[in-house]
Amino acid sequence: MSIQHLIRPSIKSLKPYASARDEFKGHKEHLTFLDANENPFENGINRYPDPQQKELKAVISKLKNIPVEQILLGNGSDEVLDLLIRMFCEPNIDNILILPPTYGMYEVLANINAVEVLKINLSESAFQPQNTAVLNTASANSKILFLCSPNNPTGNSFEADRVEFLLKNFKGIVVIDEAYIDFSNEESWLSRLKEFPNLVVVQTLSKAYGMAGIRLGMCFASEAIIATLNKIKPPYNINELTQISAIEQLQKADLVQSQIMSLINERELLVRSLDQVAFIKKIYPSNTNFVMIKVDDASKRYQQLIENGIVIRNRTTQPLCENCLRLTIGTTEENMKLIETLKQL
Repeated sequence: MSIQHLIRPSIKSLKPYASARDEFKGHKEHLTFLDANENPFENGINRYPDPQQKELKAVISKLKNIPVEQILLGNGSDEVLDLLIRMFCEPNIDNILILPPTYGMYEVLANINAVEVLKINLSESAFQPQNTAVLNTASANSKILFLCSPNNPTGNSFEADRVEFLLKNFKGIVVIDEAYIDFSNEESWLSRLKEFPNLVVVQTLSKAYGMAGIRLGMCFASEAIIATLNKIKPPYNINELTQISAIEQLQKADLVQSQIMSLINERELLVRSLDQVAFIKKIYPSNTNFVMIKVDDASKRYQQLIENGIVIRNRTTQPLCENCLRLTIGTTEENMKLIETLKQL
């Protein structure tokens, strides 16, 4: 399947901005840089960062077993998602498909870019894609299908055979948002990137790697897609401090894995404790670092927790999530405080 016909014509013909660091390809040692109008007084961050993040991408490439040419980095995953919409969707003509309840930024970014949003709710019983409905809703102008798996806010992973069916039958790009994949036993779709030219996988350092503050999203796709995304991304979208911090954290594999296992253990302990709270009607299975629960009155319980100094998310306004709250897994102490407070309400 070729994806070239899906790219906006104006993007195909776009001549990208060439930064000073893009134009110069040689070694930097013992050179005098007078090309980028920078402040010459050295302080570690007076120079523009590497626009292609070569050192950082090399670390990610080794970690994920994906070639550097198939990696794009963004200022958080939201920038990656925005770039994908701008690459494939013609404003006021094309549309994207989303499967509520899901991550809210897909719709926001589409609205910003004047792209129509078509919604097909997940199945009510198991929060799985309704494949027939998805394909029946899609039109000739449907360019991107967004799948969040494991899903936010429901916490479950999508069945592999359902996703594979959509990859083979949806006529546009399938973006699988794997922000929470590190907390799941399911295999990442990175392992099947070579099979599907229309597959894009998005991951982040904000969750399992504990680096939400540096804003680093990762996009993995075919070389053709990544090459085009590189044409339209801002030249210096990943700052120097983010690149340095990410490299340092990515080299702490043992620490990160230890924290992931700790959060998974805390999740299971929290679920068992939540089962003892009278007004909790249902606890949904989770492959993430959060748990969604159904309560008697979500708005009431949300406000009560706020009054007790605990901030959670009220998801009751989302489709299929009436009276549902989303609880992030915290430290042992934070989780104990949450349980004790819930039992006292």
